[in-house]
Amino acid sequence: MAKRSSKVAIDSTSLIKDFQLPGGELVHVLTGVDLKIKKGEFIGVMGPSGSGKSTLLNILATLETITEGEVKIAGVNLHNTSYKDRLQIRRTKSSVVFQNFALIPYLTAKENVKLPMKLRGVIETEAESKAIDFLEIVGLFARIDHLPEELSGGEQQRVAIARALAHEPDIIYADEPTGNLDTHTGKDIIALFKNLAKEQKITIIMVTHDTLSARETDRLYILQKGKVLKEQTKILDSKYEGKKEVKK
Repeated sequence: MAKRSSKVAIDSTSLIKDFQLPGGELVHVLTGVDLKIKKGEFIGVMGPSGSGKSTLLNILATLETITEGEVKIAGVNLHNTSYKDRLQIRRTKSSVVFQNFALIPYLTAKENVKLPMKLRGVIETEAESKAIDFLEIVGLFARIDHLPEELSGGEQQRVAIARALAHEPDIIYADEPTGNLDTHTGKDIIALFKNLAKEQKITIIMVTHDTLSARETDRLYILQKGKVLKEQTKILDSKYEGKKEVKK
């Protein structure tokens, strides 16, 4: 995979997002978010429940529209795009990695990774070769013909990351990617993200509640009540300290 040039990946100015409830009431979820993220950065987003983390991630991933303000993804202003334009951005510039892996259970690891390429019309032999390459990048070459149920949680998340790489994205959005993993396996996934950001110059935007994972990012945005309360590097305030629950 070719290395990408160093440019601004995401530029958000006064981003506002409101949701209208069935009764007509407006809920102000994002109330003016400013971000500037360079390609190749590993960014963490934290904050209490209801702070707008998931909504922000969904907007950046073009899964939600903007109420007011501007968001530019690789120079493209999302406020001036159609659904078709946003779909094209998702297919060519970004991928999403989910907490629950979201693999198709009856497809092998290799077939799960091939799927987004086949949907883009990549020929079978090329999709096969690239799927194997991406699974090798994430350390799963020996498990390419296994079904998800035959893989551990960490291995399933690696397949999900390989599938994200199949889009050859500039940006990967990760929504609580270690949330269903034990601490040791979660560290391995974070190390993989760090390597992808450093070596492949892929921008990683990760929403997390886990302070151990957040410590490994290049920069951290802390949201509160729909705004960036603080932007910082490495060291977290004691208010946000906490131990991650080890899931078995």
